[in-house]
Amino acid sequence: MYIHPRLENCRRIFIRDYRLDMEIGAYPHEKNKSQYVAVNIEFWVPLEWNTPVHDDIEEIVNHDFVRPGIQQIVSRGHINLQETLCDAIVDLVLSHPKVIATRVSTEKREVYADCACAGVEVFKFKEQRA
Repeated sequence: MYIHPRLENCRRIFIRDYRLDMEIGAYPHEKNKSQYVAVNIEFWVPLEWNTPVHDDIEEIVNHDFVRPGIQQIVSRGHINLQETLCDAIVDLVLSHPKVIATRVSTEKREVYADCACAGVEVFKFKEQRA
């Protein structure tokens, strides 16, 4: 597995298969229809970062920061494209002061009859954040 040189001295944290039930899709038949979207979130923090209260930074960032932010994104209503969802989650995670880079991938099932699923992946370093 390739690791970017800037991430060699970082700790990788991975939130696997975070499941969202939301209105997403650009096709007319997807409007006002809630769909299952699987989200994988990877992010990197400096190895030396330790929090004073908890040793497990995955718990802190996963539950206290990432999940509430994603719920705010979902609560805004219909999202046309998975790219929009990925970009919003990437920017959310990169807004954490200790996160150096993040990768978000989404997969939507049952898109239409001849396509079982569709996926999108976005990777950014903090300075690339919009």
